[in-house]
This record gives sequence, structure tokens and C-alpha cells, in this order.
Amino acid sequence: MLGMFQLKERGTDVKTEVRAGFTTFLTMMYIVPVNAIIMGKTGMDMSAIMTATALITIISTVLNGLWANTPIAMSVGMGLNAYFTFGLVLGMKLPWQTALGIVFISGALFVILSFTRFRVWVMQSVPKDLRRAISAGIGAFIAFIGLKEMGIVVANKATLVSLGHLSDPHVLLGIFGLFVAFAFYTWRVKGAFILAILLTSVVGWSFGLGQLPTSLFSMPASISPIFLKLDIMGALSLSLIPVIITFLITDMFDSLGTLAGVGYRAGLFEDDSKELQKTLEVDAVATSLGALLGVSTTTSFIESASGVEEGGRTGLTAVATGLFFILTLFMLPLFKSIPANAIYPILVMVGVLMFTELENINFKDIPTAISAFIITLMMPLTYSITNGLSLGFIAYLFLLLVRGEFKRINIGVVSIAAIGSLIFIFH
Repeated sequence: MLGMFQLKERGTDVKTEVRAGFTTFLTMMYIVPVNAIIMGKTGMDMSAIMTATALITIISTVLNGLWANTPIAMSVGMGLNAYFTFGLVLGMKLPWQTALGIVFISGALFVILSFTRFRVWVMQSVPKDLRRAISAGIGAFIAFIGLKEMGIVVANKATLVSLGHLSDPHVLLGIFGLFVAFAFYTWRVKGAFILAILLTSVVGWSFGLGQLPTSLFSMPASISPIFLKLDIMGALSLSLIPVIITFLITDMFDSLGTLAGVGYRAGLFEDDSKELQKTLEVDAVATSLGALLGVSTTTSFIESASGVEEGGRTGLTAVATGLFFILTLFMLPLFKSIPANAIYPILVMVGVLMFTELENINFKDIPTAISAFIITLMMPLTYSITNGLSLGFIAYLFLLLVRGEFKRINIGVVSIAAIGSLIFIFH
């Protein structure tokens, strides 16, 4: 069976692959409690979300290892889970069942398109700089949510937002967690995020800002409160088409960006390689499957880079990562006792990492600079990834038209701008 991973051909061995898988597990283990905290605000059962998050991580990551033979781990995507909760359910007042229906439909579309040349078409027609701006905008969006939920940024009638009450012990705990996360990441500590969460939790428990876990392990919680609860018919509304397209496009861009950064470094992917194609196929299937289980969009995780740096080169790394995640199914008491302000600093840290994509954008090009600015700024200011993405592409198309740069206009840019316009027509 090990022969299917082509270990010798890729210059690796079982020991290296398993060690790489454990490293990836440590760096992305934080997603289980973080996703539960975020999606739990919709009214969904937190214990069920934790189990569902662990399950989709295990299934998608192992499946990718076996099907695509790449060291890419998958789980519930940061950014779209925040948009699911704060943009759709709390913002647009959609039932979480309908929001899951939106996720399922976008995943189903991704499945269909992943078996066509559409991926290549997207890569060729949508400028890389706008893809980078989308990543940076999502980073700013989820960092803003993290700061807001920690109480560092609060609402203000006069100025819309202002600095929170820094004397509040819970706010101080969040600030402490933020600096711990910054420090661990700066020192390149393996498992920096989960260690930052645990250290901040210990401080919170010590000062009575959270309840100590009565035990560390238990049997997995049932996912029945959220399993197959999605409302697909409710999501099939004309006004929700732009939201569905946003989930589809963002998941695709996020996956392509992650695979470019991780896969190319490992020497795995060409622009049209079978490995890239198969990894995207698993990514697409996992999104729809995740919606059935009760979680938002599943995507390839950039934390897979940590396993690649440890020498992971094949799907055995992904299989090992997925199997290690089985441990998280039994860690519910520990995860549930983590103070919220030990979680939200990680949201800010992930936002920082996504925001750094701005450094690769060509700001000397006027249409690109203006559009990237609009995308990045409007996502957090309108509390909507959809609005930011749409406004940016509409602005980009308009600027190319007024400058007479018709050769830079293609069907991809026109399509996204047109779909985005539906948001404001049906607003």
C-alpha cells in the first residue's frame, strides 16, 4: 500500500512523512475550537460543531492524501466561517440552515467545475493581483472581527468604532493572547497558535476568567443537532446568487493560492498538473460534505506548509495529519473550557498573515491599485466579503474601460463584475 505514495520517487520515507504530518497537525489543530467558537455564535450547538469540524478535517485530509497524493491538509476555512456567521447569519439575518444550504450549493458548483477546464480559465482570466487583494481583504475582515469580539474595538455612535475598555480583565486577556501569538509566531515555534491558545487559557483560568475543564477527554459529541439540517431550497433565492458565487470564488481563489504557495515550494504542482487537479477535486467535494455535516466551507490549509518544511512530499503526510486529528474528537472538555478571548487573538493573527499578500500587488498600476484598495477596505467596512469583492471588480472593469485598456478586459472580469452588480440591484 505504501507504494501508492511513491516515497522513493519523491525522495522521502515513512518516518519523514509521519513527522511532517504531526507537524501539520500541531500547526492547524487550533481550527477545532476556533471554528466552534465562531460558528457557535449562530446558535448552532458548539459541541456538535467541534465534532463535525474534526470529522471533516479527518475525512478531507485523508481523502486528499489517498486520491491526490499531496501533503495538503484540509479543514473549515478561516474567513468564510467568519463570513458565514457574522455576514450571513448575524448580518443578513439568514437562518444558519439556509447559510449551510448556500455552502452546499457553492461546493456542488465547485465539484462540477473542478472536473472541467474552468480552473485553468479562472487562473488565466482573473488577475493575480486581485486574487491577492481578496486574500488581504478577508484578512482585514477576520482581524476586525477578532478585535471586535475581544472588546478591543467597540461600537461608538459618534465615530462608529473606538477603542474598548482596556481595564476590562477579559479584554486584557485578549491583548495578552494576541502578544503571545505574535511572539510565538515570530520565534517560529511549532504549533504556535495552539500553544498560544493553551497558554492564554491557563492565564485566564488562573484569574477566574474561564472555567477549568473537569476532565481532558471524553467521548465525541453527537453531530445530530446540525447533521443534514441544511436548507437548500431556502438558499435557492435570486437575491442569494451573489453570495453563493462569492463562496465559490473565494474558496477557489483561497485553494489556488494555498496550493501555489505550498505545492510549488514542494515541487509538486505545475499549472495544469494532475496533482493540482485532484487536490481541487477533493477540496470541492469536502465543501459539500462539510455542509451536510454542519460546517461552513472546507478548503486547503496554508498550515500544510509546516509539514512540507519538515520534508513532507506525498499524500502519506496528509493521511498522517488526518489520523492525528482523531485525537481531537475526544478533547471536547478541554476545548469547551477555553475562554473566548484566548481564541479570538488567533483570528487576528490569521488575518495578519492573509493581509501580507498586499506586498505582492503591483500598486504602480492604477486600476489594480484602486481596485485592490477598495476590495481590502470595503470587506471589513461593509462587514461583507461579497460587497468588497464585488465593488473591487466593478471598479476594476470601469477603470479599464475609461482608460481604454480593452485588451485587459476578459470574460472572467466581466462575469464577476456583472454577478457582483446583482448584489446592489437586489440589496
